[in-house]
Parts: sequence; C-alpha cells; structure tokens
Amino acid sequence: MKNPHILQADRFTAAVILVLMFLVVLATSSCGEEETAVPARPETSTMVDVDGNVYITVKIGDQWWMAENLKVTHFRNGDPISNITDAQQWASTQSSAYCVFEGNNSAPGLLYNGHAVAATQQLAPQGWRIPTDDDWKKLERHLDMSDVDASSWRGTTQGDQLKELGTVSWTRFDDVWGTNESGFTAKAGGCRMPTGTWGAPGLFATGFWWTSTEKQTGKLWYRHLDYKRSDVFRQYGSSNYGFSIRCVKE
Repeated sequence: MKNPHILQADRFTAAVILVLMFLVVLATSSCGEEETAVPARPETSTMVDVDGNVYITVKIGDQWWMAENLKVTHFRNGDPISNITDAQQWASTQSSAYCVFEGNNSAPGLLYNGHAVAATQQLAPQGWRIPTDDDWKKLERHLDMSDVDASSWRGTTQGDQLKELGTVSWTRFDDVWGTNESGFTAKAGGCRMPTGTWGAPGLFATGFWWTSTEKQTGKLWYRHLDYKRSDVFRQYGSSNYGFSIRCVKE
C-alpha cells in the first residue's frame, strides 16, 4: 500500500496536469478563432467566347471583369482576325490584327492592335464589351485611387492590387509585390510596338491593356502596369500598338 503522503503528491501532480491541459486547449481554441478571420474572396464566374475559349470572370465592386486576357481569333460575327507575324506588315496595316508575343505560346493571351478594338464586327464576346476609359476609372476608384483623371503614373498601390499574386507572372523587384486583392489577376503579357518590334523587357515585366475610348483619331487610351511600379499608368497611343484586352460585362 502506498504511503498517504505519496498518494497526496500524486493527486496534486494530476490536478496540476489537468489545469495545464485546460489552459493549452483554451489557448489553442483562441488562436484558431483568430486564424479563421480571413478576407472574403471575390465572387467569380466564367464566360465563353466565339471560339469556345472559357475565361474566369470576377466581380469587382459592381463591375464584372474578365480575370484573364482575351485570346479570341474571330470577331463576334465569326469573321477571322488576321494573325500578323511580320514586323513591317504589322507597322503598315490599317486593318484589325492580333499576334502572340514573340511567338511564345506561353504568353498570357493575345496582343491586338487598336484597329481590332474599334472594329464594327465587335471583338468582345456576346454580353461583354471592351472597357471604356471610364470603366477603368470606375475600377480604379473602387481600389481607392483618387487621381483617376490624371495621365502618366497615378495612384499608390492599385497596380499591385491588380497584379497576380507573387512571382508567377511578374518579376520581383524590391518591395513591389502583386497582391491581387482585387481578383483582377493581371499578368505581364508585354506589348508590340507600332514599328512591329516587341516591347522590352516584355513578358514577366510589363502589361498593357486597351480601352475603347479614342483620345484623337487613331489613338486610344490604355493602361500599363510595370514590375518596378506599384501604381497604374494611363496614357493614349497609336492604334498600331499591340496590347492585351480585358473585357467588362455590359
């Protein structure tokens, strides 16, 4: 038979262990509750173009945007769009055209000239449109940009909020880091210059997107994101540039 003093010590030790276990469970539960408080994810859906390509779409504010770059090769009515690979032909054409950046099939979507944007056959899928300059401004205001009407670089971190998270599509530079808080998932698809040459540094570094708004004859407003910048560039350019396109729901 155990000594009564030993039994008392055993009971005391057991009680201490139970109290410690209770405290550990309580602390774990509290931490778990805090970790579940995560930001709500944007609402998403899908849509299909005339070629059968399926795109992820995302609701940002009260707008629905494509969360991928357009890659259709036919207009809404079925007319084909010219695929121009030759630099001189690209520079001289006054007709709708698209291309693949440097012929690299891993590029995110196609690059279209401004003539395709303005074509009456309509490039955007049914129920969607190429965004106006005001559509982009509405998106930027939703992301708390105050100087939406300015040209050149504007805003603060709105560019990072639009970029795909991490370094999958963007080169890392200092503290510039895509967060994709908006769900827009912008990818760096580069551009084609009016001369037909490829814009440098290109993939993983820059992204350009047309609007349908004409500043003056043959020149449309566009947006530009850069791997070294957290803000958003707004300017207008020649219809012989080749830029990406994101459509917005009508």
